[in-house]
Amino acid sequence: MRSPTHNADSLYRYRDCLAAVDCLCAAIVHLDFFTQLDHSPGNLAAICRQFGIAPRPTDVMLSLFLANGFIFRDEQGLFHTTDQARELLVQGSAFDARPYYASLADRPGVTDFLKVLRTDKPANWPGAKGEADWHAAMRTESFAESFTAAMDCRGRVLAPALATAIDLRDVRMLLDVGGGSGVYAIACAEAHPHLQTIVLESVPVDAIARRTIQQANLSDRISVVAGDMFTTAWPTDCDAHLFSNVLHDWDESDCRRLLAASAKSLAPQGRLLIHDMLLNDEKTGPLWAAEYSVLLASVTQGRLYCAAEISEWLQGLGFSILQHTPTALGRSVLQASRSA
Repeated sequence: MRSPTHNADSLYRYRDCLAAVDCLCAAIVHLDFFTQLDHSPGNLAAICRQFGIAPRPTDVMLSLFLANGFIFRDEQGLFHTTDQARELLVQGSAFDARPYYASLADRPGVTDFLKVLRTDKPANWPGAKGEADWHAAMRTESFAESFTAAMDCRGRVLAPALATAIDLRDVRMLLDVGGGSGVYAIACAEAHPHLQTIVLESVPVDAIARRTIQQANLSDRISVVAGDMFTTAWPTDCDAHLFSNVLHDWDESDCRRLLAASAKSLAPQGRLLIHDMLLNDEKTGPLWAAEYSVLLASVTQGRLYCAAEISEWLQGLGFSILQHTPTALGRSVLQASRSA
């Protein structure tokens, strides 16, 4: 497995950012968000009360607007409109751009994101009319095949960069939690010939992983355990656990559950590896991350997190982050171990 010769960022960014314009349009057309915020600045809780919207997608929306420079947060945690927003997005301005978005009010993605804001539940998967949300759809073979193929092609860009970014010379057994097609386990195994790996995946994705691993001629070094990562007992003989693009599919409480399960089963001197796209600690960007987080909030129960949030969860489990290393496509990997 090798990295691509050409830069793939723009191709993957277009897809990652599909829902961002729907979020902006929903805020402008259906909530008149910037006019209302200009009249009444507030913190996250106050904004949720004012507009009747849920904290998780609202947090995502605010990060998108912070990253675009439409709003700012003061030292007390109150969100305000910027001069740019007051000139272009607030009722009464001579340069009010809100009517330009009015014709998009009934666009399916816009109404979907408005529903997410109000219910905190994922919308239907984009492009599959009548489809269940992503979590439910992954239990069906046809959807699992198509979605895993999509993540596998992205993984072929990310996995070699991840394998290069982490030093696994002292790791005997790696557990790839929610490992999808096995693409990350394969890259790590190829980069470290001594390494044994276990992929923990649910049915029916486990069968896809076995097939991919067999095609890579690595079945002797990579095994697959079928099970729900929230309920299945994890192997206890692994000295590293990898979460690659996993936490962003789940809300905070479920992320904490997964990390607690990891801490419980990980070897005493083991390492946690969290590979994902991350927001900065102020949650004001990067813009790509803020845009991608909107898509995740639309179709999963999760969003993107920042290193500070993950660090807080890990500290409660007795772990601390030792290293934060960029990989590819705007992603990076956090390496953590038990605190001394």
